[in-house]
Amino acid sequence: MQKDLKWFHSRTRDARKVLVVDLGFLGDTVHLAPALWEIKEHYPQAELHVLTTPVGCEVLKMAPSVDRSWAFPLGPPSPKWWEHWDVLRALRRERFDVAFNFSGADRSVFVMKIIGARQSVIYQGARRHFWQPWLLRNWIARTKLPSPVYEGRRQILALCGFQLKPARFDLRVPAEDREWARSAIPAGSVHWSLSASFALKEWPMANNLKLARFLFADNFDRKLVVTAAPNAREQARLEQLRREITDARLLVINERLSIARLAAMLERCVMHIGPDSGMIHVASALNVSTVGIFRRYWDMAEFLPVGPEHVYFDAPCPCMESKDPPCAAANEAACLGGISAELVGREIQRRLAMLGNPAPK
Repeated sequence: MQKDLKWFHSRTRDARKVLVVDLGFLGDTVHLAPALWEIKEHYPQAELHVLTTPVGCEVLKMAPSVDRSWAFPLGPPSPKWWEHWDVLRALRRERFDVAFNFSGADRSVFVMKIIGARQSVIYQGARRHFWQPWLLRNWIARTKLPSPVYEGRRQILALCGFQLKPARFDLRVPAEDREWARSAIPAGSVHWSLSASFALKEWPMANNLKLARFLFADNFDRKLVVTAAPNAREQARLEQLRREITDARLLVINERLSIARLAAMLERCVMHIGPDSGMIHVASALNVSTVGIFRRYWDMAEFLPVGPEHVYFDAPCPCMESKDPPCAAANEAACLGGISAELVGREIQRRLAMLGNPAPK
């Protein structure tokens, strides 16, 4: 594996078409945004394309640095790497001059080989295979990257000779979505995500219900806006909250919202509360204060929002690495149940008191 690719940008600076292959979901794509800005800055004359997931395409509609995003649908179950030939053939016809890959995942490596950019850079992923250099030439050896994830991706670009500017997300919410948010979400609200991508990342419903009762027992003068994805599990949690908490300050939104509309909603809020999910990254990118609830894992620092406006509560999870965790049968994380609703509630109260009265937006 090559270690020194500082020459890469100087030799490719005249590229007219640049591709980034990053098959990540919501949080991953948010963390990709600062690297995309750097690429656009260093190839200002080039079209910047991104191959991502459908939800990644939704995120990148808010990134002016991206000229076109391409959807590569993933599971579950995940498709075979050779599926979606129509997308791959179309990308190959684009004749990209430069391509970047920040993960080195097997599927994305095969995809890059098929697309066939003239020059490519791939960061070595966790799995190393003897055949990787046969497919693509320019590999950056795996190394310790800075946290969080978006800084690590920017550092990969620095290893390619980029002169980095301060990181920026600069996601721009469409005007029509902001207009919807102004009509539906009171300024100064607090957004609350009950759910995550799977049940064992979620705070148990008993804790969520205690938090709502704790907050509403106090002089809570804001709307608590709660959202969930349209799948049956998340909708059942949302319905339980609505059934058991009958307070006018609770605003439940159970329609499916686009990522842009969720972002517009977050812009109306002063705080986001929720588990380890993509929404906490969207909130952080939009400079909205966050209170997160995490199972503790070894690389958690890579995914935590950075700054004094962000706080998190975490619990050690003895079954994190288990293929058959004992909590799976109950579909509920016992470790997260140990995080007290009163503890979280007091921190929320403290931070809201520092913010003062809701200001109109």
